[in-house]
Amino acid sequence: MALETANIKETLTQKLGNKVLNFAMSRDIFSFEATPNAIHEVIRTLKVDENLNFHFLTDLCGIHYPDNDSTHQFAVVYHLHNWVENVRIRVTTYLNGENPEVNTITDLFLCANWMERETWDFYGIVFTGHPQLKRILNMDEMVSFPMRKEFPMEDSGRTDKDDRFFGRTANNG
Repeated sequence: MALETANIKETLTQKLGNKVLNFAMSRDIFSFEATPNAIHEVIRTLKVDENLNFHFLTDLCGIHYPDNDSTHQFAVVYHLHNWVENVRIRVTTYLNGENPEVNTITDLFLCANWMERETWDFYGIVFTGHPQLKRILNMDEMVSFPMRKEFPMEDSGRTDKDDRFFGRTANNG
């Protein structure tokens, strides 16, 4: 029997109740939200439940929404794949802007190690319980998180650029 979105929703809501919410199809992928304190349990259920079998973590990434209220300023998005049924899903958890923190899933998926490190490196989202949460692409001395919206897109001190080449002259005529 094919794995239907209704089956996924029913299994998760039976096991996790109000820890999973806002189920919807979004651009041909079944998506839902999970509360931050339950994300490990949600991902574990998706992986170990014999009717779900989401054994492949395709991607894990962060998002910064600076204009949202403080409880939804950051998000971690998990993409999982059931190879047997060829079904993909997206799970999103929203985090507090003052303390963006969520439990690691490295004990469930080893590949999450580098994905979580990259997300921390660029967004400052802390993955509690991660075995080695340190910078992976940026310099160790860096004190900011470059994918946050408050990070400047350009170095204002650069003298080697000419704004005329980027269409940013004071007189565009």
